[in-house]
Amino acid sequence: MRYAVLVTGPAGAGKSTFSTAFATHLRVSKRTAHIVNLDPAATGDAFEYQPAIDIRELVTLDDVMGEMNMGPNGGLVYCFEYLLQNMDWLEEELGGFDDDYLIIDCPGQIELYTHHPFLPQLVRNLQRMSIRICAVYLLESQFMEDRYKFFSGVLSAMSAMVNLEVPWINIMSKMDLVSGSSSDTFEPRNGKRGKRDIARYLDPDPMLLVAARDGRDQQRDNGRFHDLNRAIVQLIEDHPLVSFLPLDLTSTDSLETVVSHIDFTMQYGEDEEPKEPHDLDEGDFTDME
Repeated sequence: MRYAVLVTGPAGAGKSTFSTAFATHLRVSKRTAHIVNLDPAATGDAFEYQPAIDIRELVTLDDVMGEMNMGPNGGLVYCFEYLLQNMDWLEEELGGFDDDYLIIDCPGQIELYTHHPFLPQLVRNLQRMSIRICAVYLLESQFMEDRYKFFSGVLSAMSAMVNLEVPWINIMSKMDLVSGSSSDTFEPRNGKRGKRDIARYLDPDPMLLVAARDGRDQQRDNGRFHDLNRAIVQLIEDHPLVSFLPLDLTSTDSLETVVSHIDFTMQYGEDEEPKEPHDLDEGDFTDME
């Protein structure tokens, strides 16, 4: 059985960094892991490891923009259309990996996950190849600075979950940039927050949208925003699909927790045959005498 993890999320969420840390953790654990790059716009130094499969060997965004006179967004859409038209290339590339863990680093254009059909079609093709799939969606902890921005991220994650229809884990990345202790002497880049406040974002509390407003929010408050917020609150309460695992890549325990959730979601190893112990002979007991 082959396993694949789609690493998705908006630009700047830390997908490539997470993919590298994920692969390193699996290799340290004596598990076989390979990075697959599906970002045709990735730069040469984006990965610590050389990707085992790289879409840039098939098509690059720079070439499409230069030859087709397209912008970056249109060029990226063309690249994925070209990939789907050449799935035999990807199937051939994947043919050499058996019983391996494939970490698929995806682009940061959010529309690819929320409403375009490309990734759902890609998922169906991978499942046809008997690859067990799950997806992770990374949202940067910086989103917690503005509750309106945060809930736009929650809704994007929910939309991507519904669009892809695969086992799913949402991750709040870069938690090392958020302090959970009031005793810290430095001011974290993404704000100093207590554990109780962080918990309201990891398990999104829709009441954050209707909480007491500060002066800045009062200026932009009107009836339409109020009605929209109430509708969003109702949607999240009726469909509590989104919660986040905190990820601090400076903590081995934090990464191990995320990996264990991914393994459990994909039921990693459940189809493996039990290994027979080797036969014992008299020589195996010499150290015990």
